[in-house]
Amino acid sequence: MAIGAIIVGDEILSGRRQDKHLSKLIELLAARGLRLAWARYVGDDGERLTRALADSLASGDVVFSFGGIGATPDDRTRQSAAAALGVELALHPDAEREIRAQFGDEVTPHRLQMGVFPVGSEIIPNPYNRIPGFSIGDHHFVPGFPVMAWPMAEWVLDHRLAHLHHGEDFVEEAITVWEAMEGRLVDLMESLSEAFPAATLFSLPTFAEAGRRRSVELGMKGPRAQVEAAMAHMREEIERRGYEWEDKR
Repeated sequence: MAIGAIIVGDEILSGRRQDKHLSKLIELLAARGLRLAWARYVGDDGERLTRALADSLASGDVVFSFGGIGATPDDRTRQSAAAALGVELALHPDAEREIRAQFGDEVTPHRLQMGVFPVGSEIIPNPYNRIPGFSIGDHHFVPGFPVMAWPMAEWVLDHRLAHLHHGEDFVEEAITVWEAMEGRLVDLMESLSEAFPAATLFSLPTFAEAGRRRSVELGMKGPRAQVEAAMAHMREEIERRGYEWEDKR
């Protein structure tokens, strides 16, 4: 199952704030043997956001959405998610309970509005201030503030998506092939992909610049047995072709 990310906010697209969610999500996934398949940035325009969510909901992918679930006029993610799903918005009873527990007698209609989610949602606990996010289907919506969003995304990974974790059997290995060009290694890449279909091959070239040698980083990721066998074959073939190589650390 592929995993994607949607990062919402005009402030990201205008450059007023720098996105930190993408790199953090990649880190959280990697710690569980998972990887990100795609990412998409979207502004606060409700119609455009609805189209983006309709596309991702139709994909069948697991998606993490960051931002736009507050209660100010420019927060439109909750409304766009409901529109994309064709469902109504309603105050979620679990969200209401969390918000009332946090604010007590200072609860206001505005604060309760932050617990209004598409019908059919489940809440995502917020350890920072108890104002939850929500999951619906394979989509998981968290705030734009990293102090809230990151532990909430981690909670989803460990409580709702634990069955996807690859665990210790999922590994990644790579070598640096010096003075190589990708085009001259394509046949090797194709043969490795065909011989070890449970593993995924990757290739990252580095071009010759001042003080830097040309190289290609070649690697495999996937089940340990497949990766170890593929890498042994890769090293042997690289040596046979006369290239210098070293393990990538």
